[in-house]
Amino acid sequence: MEVILAMVPPAVEAGRVALQEAAGGGGITDDGFKFIAAAIVMGLGALGPGLGIGNLVGRAMDALGRNPDAQPVIQTNMILGLAFAEAIGIYCLVVAIMIGFVF
Repeated sequence: MEVILAMVPPAVEAGRVALQEAAGGGGITDDGFKFIAAAIVMGLGALGPGLGIGNLVGRAMDALGRNPDAQPVIQTNMILGLAFAEAIGIYCLVVAIMIGFVF
């Protein structure tokens, strides 16, 4: 679900730019490709951390179910892994913003 929601705004903007250019007789310009690239980057960038976080939390809950006494160690490592996974998603967001507005 995060992937779809992350791809909607850049994809809508890319479609708008492409339709405006197509109405004028031209094809997709650099602006259209730029917004399509930003949508792809953000969509794939949200997919990886989403899968990683789901896998990490699921396995942590499984480990806690098997050994409840190890809760402090498991929880600390889980939170650290969540932070690293979220950082990858934030890097993809920064790259998508740079593609959309800088390049």
